[in-house]
Amino acid sequence: MSEPIRRVGVIGAGVMGSGIAAHLANAGVSVLLIDIVPPNLSDAEKKDPKARNRFSQGGLQNALKAKPAAFFHNSRAALVDTGNLEDDFDKLGECDLIIEAIIERLDIKRSLFERLEKVVKPTTVVASNTSGLRIHDMVEGRSVGFKENFLVMHFFNPVRYMKLLELVAGPETHVATMDRIAKFGSESLGKGIVIAKDTPNFVGNRIGTHAMMLGIQQMVADKLAPEDIDAITGPPMAHPRSASFRTADMVGLDTLVHVADNCYKALESDPEREVFKVPDYVRGMLEKKLLGNKTKQGFYKKTKDGIETYDPYTGEYRAKGGNADIKSKCKSISSEEDTAKRVKKLFEDDGPAGQFAWKVNSRALIYAARMTGEICDSITAIDDAMRWGYNWELGPFETWDAMGFEAVLSRMEKDGLDIPESVKKMKAAGATSFYKDGQVFELTQGKCVDQGTDERTLPLVKVRKGAAPVLRNSGAEAWDLGDGVLGLTYTSKANSVDPDVIAMLGEATERAEKDFRALVIANQGDHFSVGANLFGVVMAAQSKQWDSLDKMIHGFQQACQKLKYAKIPVVAAPYGMTVGGGLEVCLGADAVQAYAETYAGLVEVGVGLIPGGGGCLNLTWRALENIPEGADVIID
Repeated sequence: MSEPIRRVGVIGAGVMGSGIAAHLANAGVSVLLIDIVPPNLSDAEKKDPKARNRFSQGGLQNALKAKPAAFFHNSRAALVDTGNLEDDFDKLGECDLIIEAIIERLDIKRSLFERLEKVVKPTTVVASNTSGLRIHDMVEGRSVGFKENFLVMHFFNPVRYMKLLELVAGPETHVATMDRIAKFGSESLGKGIVIAKDTPNFVGNRIGTHAMMLGIQQMVADKLAPEDIDAITGPPMAHPRSASFRTADMVGLDTLVHVADNCYKALESDPEREVFKVPDYVRGMLEKKLLGNKTKQGFYKKTKDGIETYDPYTGEYRAKGGNADIKSKCKSISSEEDTAKRVKKLFEDDGPAGQFAWKVNSRALIYAARMTGEICDSITAIDDAMRWGYNWELGPFETWDAMGFEAVLSRMEKDGLDIPESVKKMKAAGATSFYKDGQVFELTQGKCVDQGTDERTLPLVKVRKGAAPVLRNSGAEAWDLGDGVLGLTYTSKANSVDPDVIAMLGEATERAEKDFRALVIANQGDHFSVGANLFGVVMAAQSKQWDSLDKMIHGFQQACQKLKYAKIPVVAAPYGMTVGGGLEVCLGADAVQAYAETYAGLVEVGVGLIPGGGGCLNLTWRALENIPEGADVIID
């Protein structure tokens, strides 16, 4: 079962299926994307392969036109073949993995799996992208061998950008099958793997939908507005800026209601079942087709006069507004860059923002604790799912630690909340946090255990050697990374290039040439580097500090050229935004190990500047360096 996965069949060319196919192609995997033959074809169309493949070909074209882009580059689409479930079904027998992404109907899935069993290889893994159906029910009537190679692979949309991949084993799924797909998902597709149990909506959607529905219901109870909730449940709570209602618009109200209804129907014994009950005003929005972005109107809609908000109390749209005090408080809290401190400030706020956040968060944290053991075996799985699948900055248990484990527990007890026995045992064991010194207190085990880590994804703080950096100034640090490698990392705001960073580039290069074998430039944070600190440039220009500007530009040119001609290898590891001076540093390196989601460019021209750190020179150099010697070059 350790054989590689070279070709994958994807059945269903809708949004999810085409997105999965595109990302498989991004990873260099050959894909067969098939869907049903369109109904009601004319007699002539029934003989036309293009007409018969209209759905799968349409799914591929939609992936090519998707925004944000589904493919790394449109040329990757050449790895995707299209077909249909009548003419090309037997081709699935050539696949090493088959992913089903069709309609959420048990009878149709069962029929499909019955057909698949007749054509797949003994080693082929069959996976469902379902989030609502049980494995036991889907594979009823299938052979032992089929069941051993069957599991759920639950991707999150958009597939290219959402890191979470939930894997769920059935009662007969072989351990080797899970290991094979987990390895493929993490190493080939770049996904963060969470092992979930076969329960409704697994981990991410179970916890995320619960938290979102709590906010939607508490809003009405507190007589607040959607704008108020989005102000609170965004950055102040360490959640994305889309917060609650804007996220609902992005996902689609129909999708949110489907997931919530599925939980409400299936979770008859869940103590929080009523949280998943969709409010009447949301049902009303569904009836009016106010589904969010897909219908261009949901909780918010854009008009010629600006953004309007759906008022849940009147059932009509109104001008965007909200509580000014909540908006002001949340804006102040959001200015705190340290995520943990930001969450703690919200927790300690005694105004309407803090009170609302506590009502929602306290119940959400208790629910996450109570679900540990039922939906997965580890609190880290829940935290990972929420960070990777919902873009939370902190998972529930990381949030609890940020707020203060003991302070939160004391307040819960004071409020008379029903605290899970596992948390009570944690307190009795003397634990003061969920995470500490590389260990995690696992509620299912009632003790601290070593936190599993993937050495390839360790942060710099875990990799660097020694108690102090080799070099340091206010803008950057250089640490010994072991194996004779010096690691340079910026500490400036947004990893911008300022005079201290420029100075460190030169100093680190000289030190690496003297005492190390190589230099690696690897930053931390949301982006590799947003480039030069243009505010500082503007201030210097307004003050007519031309000599100072000339010195900085000359110093940056020299620093980048020093990287280029260093006597030791220099490797840059960009990711995210790598623009302006951030890219110029990379162009001066011997090699660039770029993250797939790297957005690079010499963007200074957008504000009327010419790249001043050697970027124009080195970009041209890079463009020409692979041209064979003696070849005629025409520069247009």
